[in-house]
Amino acid sequence: MSKSNPSSSWIAQFKPGDRVEVSFDDPGFRGSWFAGTVIRREAKNPNRYIVEYDQLYEDEFGEKLLQETLDWIQLRPPPPPEKKKKVQFKFGDKVEAFHSDGWWEGAITAEHSGGKFAVFLRGSKEQIVFEEKDLRLPVQWVKGKWEPRFEQVQREKEMAFVLVRNVSTSLNRFINMQRSLEKTGTRPSKVAKRESSSEPKADSNCPKEVMKFTQGIQVEVTTEDDGFKGAWFAATIIEPSGEDEYLIEYKTLTNDDDTEFLREDIRACNIRPCPPEITVVDGFEVMDEVDAYYNEAWWVGVIAKILINCNYVVYFK
Repeated sequence: MSKSNPSSSWIAQFKPGDRVEVSFDDPGFRGSWFAGTVIRREAKNPNRYIVEYDQLYEDEFGEKLLQETLDWIQLRPPPPPEKKKKVQFKFGDKVEAFHSDGWWEGAITAEHSGGKFAVFLRGSKEQIVFEEKDLRLPVQWVKGKWEPRFEQVQREKEMAFVLVRNVSTSLNRFINMQRSLEKTGTRPSKVAKRESSSEPKADSNCPKEVMKFTQGIQVEVTTEDDGFKGAWFAATIIEPSGEDEYLIEYKTLTNDDDTEFLREDIRACNIRPCPPEITVVDGFEVMDEVDAYYNEAWWVGVIAKILINCNYVVYFK
């Protein structure tokens, strides 16, 4: 990253000995923060600093801490301590998780017993289970001050396991999956969990006869991977890649470099046609099963509460 001559009149100022966190824009490290200490400002360029990391080393033996010269925009002070009141993490919360010697941005995708949570890390595209002590709420450092924490801005709008959306935007497409698929003459089938092997294994959840898809058509795909059950992602069929398997290209998910849309081999039983558009006139009722658009996918949920102005609280299974 090289932004030594910023156009903004505001530039962060750090002194030797200041504690900081360092961000990276390198592929695979986006959304991560690593702790360190400012050693000194670079003599030739006052907008760059020499920083020594707390837990990153120059050698594989861990004998000498790594020092790097970094641009001012990569640095921020350590986030302020969270409120004394214990944070109650829930499904869907945006968090930062301590992993591989740094804090990584992600979202909670599942709650486990014993105060543990599955978190999908945005930068590395991994899902890892963390203890509560290794999680913190994200906070933004903007022009020399900390913006309100996520809990203050979003908690009232997105309360853990529920999601509020307006019917005039997203909810006009929320439909009961079973009823909509009946209109296309198809039925939702159980999906098969993808294996790490490139050779798909037989799965009793996949029907013997599956729908055939042609190149270039728009579809939705799903998986039973932890944290993504019940989610349908928009995609395009690229070409058949095996028996009852297709190479697809996602319309919202990108690769690690964010340079192109992600492609993946998906089994036919994990693919469905795009449900038909249905205009909702009378709105929804409590306990209606719907698809709700959230985090770049349509998630199966249930209307839990009806609010004013055609807003709804949706419970995600």
